[in-house]
Amino acid sequence: MADTDPAAAAAAVRFKSNYAVTRKIEPFYKGGRIQISRDGKFMFCPCGSKVNVIDVETGALLHSLQQDEEEDVTAFVLSPDDEVLVTGSRALLLRRWRWREPRCERSWRAVHTAPVATMAFDPTATLLATGGCDSTIKVWDMIKHYCTHNLKGSSGVVHLVEFHPDISRLQLFSSSIDYKIRIWDLSSSKCVAVLEGHFSAVTSLAFADGNSLLSSGRDKICMVWDLETRQSKRTVPVYETVEAAVLLPKEGDFSQLGVKKQGLHFVTAGSKGILRVWEVASAACVHSQAVPFALREEPSERSLSQCQFVPARNEILTVSVEHNILFYDAQSLQLRKQLAGYNEEVLDVKFLGPGDSHIVVATNSPQLKVFELATSHCQILYGHTETILALDVFRKGLMFVTCAKDRSVRVWRMGRAGRVTCVAQGLGHAHGVGAVACSRMKESFVVTSSQDCTIKIWNIPESLTSKAKAALISSPEPLHARVTERGHDKDINSVAVSPNDKLLATGSQDRLAKLWSCSDCSLLGVFSGHKRGIWCVQFSPVDQVLATSSADGTLKLWGLRDFSCLKTFEGHDASVLKIIFVSRGAQLLSSGSDGLLKLWTIKTNECVKTLDGHEDKIWGLHSNKKDDMVVTASSDSCITLWQDVTEIEEKEAQAKQEEQIMKEQELSNLLHEKRYLRALGLAISLDRPHTVLTVVKAILREPEGRRHLEENIVRLRKDQKEAVLAFLVTWNTNSRNCHEAQAVMETLLRHEAPDTLLQFSGIKSAVESLLPYTERHFQRLSRLLQASTFIEFMWHNMRLADVPQQDQGTL
Repeated sequence: MADTDPAAAAAAVRFKSNYAVTRKIEPFYKGGRIQISRDGKFMFCPCGSKVNVIDVETGALLHSLQQDEEEDVTAFVLSPDDEVLVTGSRALLLRRWRWREPRCERSWRAVHTAPVATMAFDPTATLLATGGCDSTIKVWDMIKHYCTHNLKGSSGVVHLVEFHPDISRLQLFSSSIDYKIRIWDLSSSKCVAVLEGHFSAVTSLAFADGNSLLSSGRDKICMVWDLETRQSKRTVPVYETVEAAVLLPKEGDFSQLGVKKQGLHFVTAGSKGILRVWEVASAACVHSQAVPFALREEPSERSLSQCQFVPARNEILTVSVEHNILFYDAQSLQLRKQLAGYNEEVLDVKFLGPGDSHIVVATNSPQLKVFELATSHCQILYGHTETILALDVFRKGLMFVTCAKDRSVRVWRMGRAGRVTCVAQGLGHAHGVGAVACSRMKESFVVTSSQDCTIKIWNIPESLTSKAKAALISSPEPLHARVTERGHDKDINSVAVSPNDKLLATGSQDRLAKLWSCSDCSLLGVFSGHKRGIWCVQFSPVDQVLATSSADGTLKLWGLRDFSCLKTFEGHDASVLKIIFVSRGAQLLSSGSDGLLKLWTIKTNECVKTLDGHEDKIWGLHSNKKDDMVVTASSDSCITLWQDVTEIEEKEAQAKQEEQIMKEQELSNLLHEKRYLRALGLAISLDRPHTVLTVVKAILREPEGRRHLEENIVRLRKDQKEAVLAFLVTWNTNSRNCHEAQAVMETLLRHEAPDTLLQFSGIKSAVESLLPYTERHFQRLSRLLQASTFIEFMWHNMRLADVPQQDQGTL
């Protein structure tokens, strides 16, 4: 029995033939003001020339509102009733969208001489205010479609406009780069007051009630204004550059945020990267959000650029300068959800979690991103101080390791709740660490390679693993290199550990791959044959084989016993950056710097499929444990998830074949029963010109065939007639079938008006194809008629007039 197991296992291997994109994680936000719908379900994010509509729960991109002229969106606003969205672009056009459909209802010139910087609707959604970079404010009637006001007097870019919530007052508030807040009376089109007090740009305006206004500024203060006296009531120094101030609602329990008394309280977000709650009456900070990082006075990657209260979700939304969107619980300021709006160049990606429920991504930054695939929730992991270059995951999927330009290697572990923490850190390389590989059997060691041309093996003590499992590690423990070996003469691009943890392979820019012993890092052999640098090395999971990929555009398989090249795969037109084994080691997947993914069958040396899913270099490539999904990551900032669709396609092909056989049988039955109209319709649906021709010939063989054909052709639908017209173009090219083609054509010409025929799709090309062959057929018939007439003439003249008389004489 034991002898048959490998054969049975081999028989169970299903060769893959195709992958299909199931999901793309791509940039959906590139900066600008984000808005949320009133029901809290949809988020609107500007991204270059489009506004993306995002489902907040799943993080999925629903659709995009794309500008025709490919000009960037400079400002947009959602109407208070959630029905309409208006965008302004650099082309100085305003567009009104029905965003749910999505459809552009109307576009008009903005009248501004420079791009629109800000927009606001009034509470009734009938008036729209636009503030421009040309120092003017325009007010538009959205029902009658005209400009009602042109307000001048601001200096510089108008970057803030807000209507007073009480529409009966007809007041508009604005601020520009002169740091002043202007109040405009729309009934007189005049500026009725100027609120002066800020010494830097005003970043937000919030109305506390009909007579109080809260303003925040980059001058590190927030001010509360009395709108009756138009004087400052209170100045609150907040000691950071404030990008947004949000008033806490009067209803609701905010005691966890230090709100003990009645009165105005507000939340600020700015350069420190944390949310803080302030009481207006005492001008004191009553609560600071607890964060796991040291606060900095100067702006950093954690600084916040936006903040808004979302009543429908009872959450506070913030946006960081790195384009991360965070949702906090309004009562406790605990993080509920985080979405990554923009990934830079993605350098590596791996599946993570026991069921491959997450992916861990290294972008061109010191921060790691861990995405939960079901919800798009993104954890951002801080620790490295320079760009992370590579990562690898241990077999169980809970621990993983990263390496970076900061010369360090870090080990991370995912807890039960999906929270990831750093458990260990190793220092020792002289240059940036460019490649890393984990042990395959147990979580026992890590191998790194660096630009300093050395290989290091780091032991992971069992005590560390058990402490990490029990979540007893508060700060990263130090790792120590067991072995250091100079491995190559140039940069080492890739390192891999064999499935039994006994061997180690490296690939370098010096065009060599080398095999090492894991125990003492002694050199066992050299693989020589690539013409350019090697980008990736991988051990086969089942055979004693090593796969390498190179900048020379080839993949090679090498035997581990004699270090000879067993196979070479050619097909990539550019550098092959990553390779992985799939189908239990029977196939290879490779990714290139041209953005292409190729699937190879090792036995036949054949490229089974080429997949085009990226526009730039594919640096990351990884398969899940079930071997039915693949994730790729590229320099185009996109992460793509691919599903193995081989089985689905086989089932579809089988079902299609069965359906075809059934239809052919039905067609045969219909012809036998002389139900020609059904037969003709079925043959057309099969999209087989020859089958339709067979039906036409069968009809014409009947005693009154022409009449039957005419009746059946006339009763066809327009799309069926279009199909028949396309078919008869093919028939007409052959003299054997020209009579049937001409019979069908005659019926169409007799029963369809010229105007109707002109509406047929492809009529022009059909006529162009029919004319020359039809002329040729008529010329042939004319020659045949001439020849037959000549034969008849000859026959008549060859008869002898005296033959009957001679016959009589002989008698």
